[in-house]
Amino acid sequence: MKQVSVSETDAGQRLDKYLHKILTQAPKGFLYKMLRKKNITLNGKKAGGSERLCPGDEIQMFLSQETLDKFSEPHPAETARQSLEQEPDIIYEDDQVLLLNKPCGVLSQKSCPEDYSLSEWVRDYLCRGGKAAGFSPGVCNRLDRNTSGIVAAGKSVRAQQELSAMFQKRQMGKYYLCPVQGILKQQEHLRGYLQKSESQNKVFIWEDKKTGGLGRDKRDYVETVYRPLGDNGRLTLLEVQLITGKTHQIRAHLAQTGHPVSGDRKYGLPGAKGDTAWQQGLRHQMLHAWKLEFPECTGLLKELSGMRYAAELPGDFRSFLEREHLEECMP
Repeated sequence: MKQVSVSETDAGQRLDKYLHKILTQAPKGFLYKMLRKKNITLNGKKAGGSERLCPGDEIQMFLSQETLDKFSEPHPAETARQSLEQEPDIIYEDDQVLLLNKPCGVLSQKSCPEDYSLSEWVRDYLCRGGKAAGFSPGVCNRLDRNTSGIVAAGKSVRAQQELSAMFQKRQMGKYYLCPVQGILKQQEHLRGYLQKSESQNKVFIWEDKKTGGLGRDKRDYVETVYRPLGDNGRLTLLEVQLITGKTHQIRAHLAQTGHPVSGDRKYGLPGAKGDTAWQQGLRHQMLHAWKLEFPECTGLLKELSGMRYAAELPGDFRSFLEREHLEECMP
């Protein structure tokens, strides 16, 4: 059971609105059901949700700790804004290019109008320097919201176009770090066909381009290479090279092999024995875009020719590796 006292600053708002601020991930239907069943009460009495709160009101939530934890995670948009309140680590910057270390919890590009993504941060950063007039800057490679690591952005139209072309033509070396469940000893080159299910917001990997699967939805050829760096008897730390670059590719490809990324609730087995990230309270996949290797470049991007840049691991990622005695496996 959780009890909350309404403060002076929170007074005046509707009970249902206030509950949604506490249980940010709970569907409205769930909240109203809990009110109807008196699992959530106001001052010890049944409430409908439309009541206006007063200072000192007491809200009792007779819910399990598991339910409270599940629905009390910060709203993704709020998490993103909080993550970007402190400026992202700038890995490299010149007159044409910006390389950033994207925090976990931040979108690369907005998915709805109210989102504040890394692209908006880049826009604001360049506007402060008077360098973004006349075009809308954005990131050239997308990472999942809960994947951290190196992201490239152009500071001019031509630089952005040239960077984007490098990614599209697979000229850029893209390397990730991730601990996975189970023990892997040999380097592998995985190939397959990726199919996205819009209804499930999930992708699936198939060996064949046509047979089986989700109807006639398009399948894209994908390639993923991984190299084991070491293990602790339960988890293996991998360096993963992304040859192609499709939605959730690494996560789905590794899960298909039976070795999902630790902490991955979508493609792994959250809470299952062996998923130590979940056991330690980490509620996102332990996947970090570690390095970018640039090809030979001329013209606008000549300063980047043949260069390699790395993004520092986030604090929770590094702490997890330390607790699992995998940090010593880092190259």
